[in-house]
Amino acid sequence: MGGRRRSALGLGADLRDQLAEEAARVMVEHGIHDFRQAKRKAAERFGVRAAGALPSNAQIHERLVERQRLFSPEDHDLHLAKLRRLAAALMEPLEEFRPRLVGAVLDGTATINAIVELHVFSDAPEDVAAVLEVHGNRVHDSQRRYRFGRDDISQIPGFALMLDAEEVEVMVFPERGSHHAPLSPIDGRPMRRASRTAVLALLETSVC
Repeated sequence: MGGRRRSALGLGADLRDQLAEEAARVMVEHGIHDFRQAKRKAAERFGVRAAGALPSNAQIHERLVERQRLFSPEDHDLHLAKLRRLAAALMEPLEEFRPRLVGAVLDGTATINAIVELHVFSDAPEDVAAVLEVHGNRVHDSQRRYRFGRDDISQIPGFALMLDAEEVEVMVFPERGSHHAPLSPIDGRPMRRASRTAVLALLETSVC
């Protein structure tokens, strides 16, 4: 009986690995940046309905990193450098709002359609929009839901715009939120946030 249990667990782990690999492939090849959507597509392909069989976001993220290192690493590095340059350029006029880069562009796993996500801090979102528009950007209202704790989910306002054919979102957190980062959908820890100085340092050390 113990052998059968171990065998079943092994098969479950193997299936989870395959689903993680498929979800990572979907994210890279189709430019999907939502883990839930990637999981759903992977599950559909494998005919899996049990939620317990699905991989964690962290497992998919690990496969995503591996896949981008194996397939067209030079193209990926060039695209990543472009996105980081765009982020740094936009962060300069937003300096008064203490802009921070977060997400896949920061951690290096940005896919082809990745969104450049910036966090800024102001109790008056319209002031952020005004600065963006003064610098020639056409902005549209945007919102994102962020988790700050197990039962603490908040909807944060922001603005979406296009820079050099790339999608950018500038999310406006309240002033008091500058030291309280939302939780990462990957590992559940506070999101890593990088200043413009840190982003420029990443560009300087890049092979691109």
